[in-house]
Amino acid sequence: MRTGFAEVHAVILINLLPHREAARKLRRDIFNVSLGASALAGGLLAGIIFLWFQAQISGQQGKNQLLQTEIKRFDEQIKDIAGLEAEIAALRARQQAVEDLQADRNLPVHLLTELVRQLPDGVYIASMRQENQSVTLQGVAQSNERVSELLRNLGNNTPWFSKPELVEIVAGSVALTPRDQRRVANFTIRVRLMRASEAEKMRAAAIAAASGPIPGTAVAVPAVAASTPVKK
Repeated sequence: MRTGFAEVHAVILINLLPHREAARKLRRDIFNVSLGASALAGGLLAGIIFLWFQAQISGQQGKNQLLQTEIKRFDEQIKDIAGLEAEIAALRARQQAVEDLQADRNLPVHLLTELVRQLPDGVYIASMRQENQSVTLQGVAQSNERVSELLRNLGNNTPWFSKPELVEIVAGSVALTPRDQRRVANFTIRVRLMRASEAEKMRAAAIAAASGPIPGTAVAVPAVAASTPVKK
């Protein structure tokens, strides 16, 4: 009996605290290792994300720099194109000026020829003065109706004249004989002499108008000009 009691007593006296402490330490070590591994993995992931964002930012900055370089290059090309357009416009203006000067050499011929054609009977030109494209005519007519006819001829019957304007008309008299005194109208008319290019355009427009309006289009009715008062 004593032998069995001694064995039971020996079993009861076994100390389990070191095994529990060891198990707790093992669990603590495993937790610390897991925590360190998680922190390391999180740091690596954050570093990878940071590097990815940096790479994206660097790539976008490179694209922006490329765009700015191209924009500057295009700006320089636009400036060059603007300069070329200005030079082309200047050359065209010079060419037009040369063409106008060449065409203006024949303007006196057209002026005298058309003036003779458009003068009605009973109208005489006493003086004529030209300043650039403006021509001032001074003359004598048998009546006011003759002056009106001259204005109509200059405005409608020739492409070489435009915008005839009656500046002045004054009643006067002419002594044909000592006993024959006739009343006349002294007038001053200002008219614009057209260049050759402008006359060609007006002639083409007159031909198109003479051929008749296109069906289905409206025809403009010219306004009746007001008569100019007679100065006495």
